[in-house]
Amino acid sequence: MDVFYAYTYSTAAWFGIQAVPLIMSPKIIITALSTEARNSTVLEEYLCRSLAFTLITLAILTVLMTGTIPLSSSLSESEITADPDDPKAPYAVPTLTVTAAFHAITAFYSYMQYTRHGQIGFALSEIGSGILASMGCWCLVFGTEKGRISKRTGADKRTSGWPFKNEESDKKKGKKRL
Repeated sequence: MDVFYAYTYSTAAWFGIQAVPLIMSPKIIITALSTEARNSTVLEEYLCRSLAFTLITLAILTVLMTGTIPLSSSLSESEITADPDDPKAPYAVPTLTVTAAFHAITAFYSYMQYTRHGQIGFALSEIGSGILASMGCWCLVFGTEKGRISKRTGADKRTSGWPFKNEESDKKKGKKRL
């Protein structure tokens, strides 16, 4: 599933992008987000760097727990899916759920901070987390189970004729339409 892999790697990259400035220059981040000009405290710098290391850890765990990077040495022919019954990645769906919820909460919080303070950093966080929350929800809704695809026709068997009729199917079955 390509969207699942894109979501996993995008989540890890987003966590990494957020972590790098927090590790490299926490004083600049603290100064940019504070309302008055002042020096940062040692505690603020410690908390910035701790948050950065937490984000890096979450990025690594996301990639490993979803099965994007296989932890076994055996090679398999099939790819990892977000199916809950997939034995290759038993924690893929729970990890997907937690990260999608995290991105949704972060996007909402960033939106609230942006409307309150009007700083562009919050708007960028809102956009990035919102896109990833949307991708995560899409993967949860549409990517966690295999469709019921017919081997003979290649069509999804779960579709119905309401509110539109399938004229091709009716022709093949010999049904007459009114």
